[in-house]
Amino acid sequence: MAWQRIRKRPEDCIGANLQDYEGYAGTFAWSQARAMLDGLPGGALNIAHEAVDRHVDAGRGDRLALRWIGRDGQASDFTYAALRAQSNRFASLLAQLGVGKGDRVFSLLGRVPELYFAALGTLKNGSVFSPLFSAFGPEPIKARMTIGEAKALVTTEAFYRRKVEPWRKELASLQQVFLTDCSKTPPAGTTDLAAAMAASPDAFAIVPTAPGDMALLHFTSGTTGRPKGAVHVHEAVVAHHITGRLALDLHPEDVFWCTADPGWVTGTSYGIISPLTNGATLIVDQAEFDAERWYRILQDQKVTVWYTAPTAIRMLMKIGADTTRRFDLSKLRFMASVGEPLNPEAVVWGMEAFGKPFHDNWWQTETGGIMIANYPAMDVKPGSMGRPLPGVTAAVLEHTADGGIREIERPMAMGELALRPGWPSMMRAYLNEEERYRKCFAGGWYLTGDLAMRDDEGYYWFVGRADDVIKSAGHLIGPFEVESALMEHPAVAEAGVIGVPDPTAGEIVKAFVALKNGVEPTEALRKELLGHARKRLGPAVAPKDIAFRANLPKTRSGKIMRRLLKARELGLPEGDVSTLESEER
Repeated sequence: MAWQRIRKRPEDCIGANLQDYEGYAGTFAWSQARAMLDGLPGGALNIAHEAVDRHVDAGRGDRLALRWIGRDGQASDFTYAALRAQSNRFASLLAQLGVGKGDRVFSLLGRVPELYFAALGTLKNGSVFSPLFSAFGPEPIKARMTIGEAKALVTTEAFYRRKVEPWRKELASLQQVFLTDCSKTPPAGTTDLAAAMAASPDAFAIVPTAPGDMALLHFTSGTTGRPKGAVHVHEAVVAHHITGRLALDLHPEDVFWCTADPGWVTGTSYGIISPLTNGATLIVDQAEFDAERWYRILQDQKVTVWYTAPTAIRMLMKIGADTTRRFDLSKLRFMASVGEPLNPEAVVWGMEAFGKPFHDNWWQTETGGIMIANYPAMDVKPGSMGRPLPGVTAAVLEHTADGGIREIERPMAMGELALRPGWPSMMRAYLNEEERYRKCFAGGWYLTGDLAMRDDEGYYWFVGRADDVIKSAGHLIGPFEVESALMEHPAVAEAGVIGVPDPTAGEIVKAFVALKNGVEPTEALRKELLGHARKRLGPAVAPKDIAFRANLPKTRSGKIMRRLLKARELGLPEGDVSTLESEER
């Protein structure tokens, strides 16, 4: 079916940021966004100061900054003043132990308060914060800490003994290991973080970092080869702050819940920095996904703005809207998704279950912040990524026969999504890989590696990664389009689509489908899905084969790993699987 745009009523937009997109975007300059922040004397700029200390300095220290909910459901509250004190203690501890400006501090933690203290304290000290996902095994941890030349690590005793201690002696740069939960006989060469912080002063003079000083190191995996360390600087806070206002509609009175783990860029940019710079209250849940628990948090914590992943939305869809309606979610006014493109079906399901749509947006680890979004005061076209942020220039490019590139002006023509460099949160390097970084740019554009289309109203539509696109009998087929069509069928929970070799067509489309709870994977259903897709997409684009899977391989941030589906189908090497989520639920 052709999805109808979801039109925003004027009463839905009252108080929303960016009510006049055209007017605001036409006059916007990044200097305006920088002026919203305080900065430090002498032109210095520090992310942690903007996120925490400036609120306290302005008399807002008693506002609730962070509410942490433990696995047992018990909550711990931290005001902005308390968050300043705790992050100061961690910064003081680093300084006392010789961890200084530019030194890399890694975290290997679940969603616990110490992670947030460490992130902010590291930045205050002028050091570089690099979060690791706690489910990583020893090898991906070792690889990332080696590339980043880790000087300090914050982790738990169990993680340390199992994932770090066996190889620690191989990393000479690692001088300090802080444990958040020391036993009576902690491992040699480690420090009890709680005791050390209790003995550290809660006053600290923030290191006057320059806007271009390195602040964050986020790792991203390619299809093969070693992880890439994307370098972000303190100036990124300018983009974190304004995109939180414009794309997520954050206000100081909001209760904000970003479900992403801080081990990923979303969990840092929008799970820590952006909501705090905007003075909101941040909800942090220690536990993993559980539908009933999530709905109860939305209800009991009176969450107003919710930022979650398409995978989680699809899991909620799998359970059904009847569960949603059992809870009072009347305070929830804005919902957004991140991590991978959001299927049109999920956007529309938001209207059914919540009475409002999910707002998709697009960005990458390399961009550091949201670049394209569906805004609160703008109509939503289900399946579209939305329109570029003010200050961001996007285009769809094609590669020419002579090796050049040019912009495609035709509406809905497929090409590579590209951005004009210069936004504040743009990565400044791949750590120690200058050539790899240089290849990301051509002709004055940052090349994203994503294929997209732009319609006649300036909305962008995701097609797929350039290396995911299927070439079948002269047609270029985006897997996302096929996956979305399959998800329109009421039996389908998730779909992953790849191209497999065919002697006649070059490639044919094959789909892997996970079904909703209670639906049996029968041959009759397989034929029904093939017919549904053929009717919806036409014979040239529809899959020629469908295989049922209990679960599809996904990264720990929720993206379906099409390349892994393809490798397994064709018996090819699987490449880097360090970010693979367990396929057992």
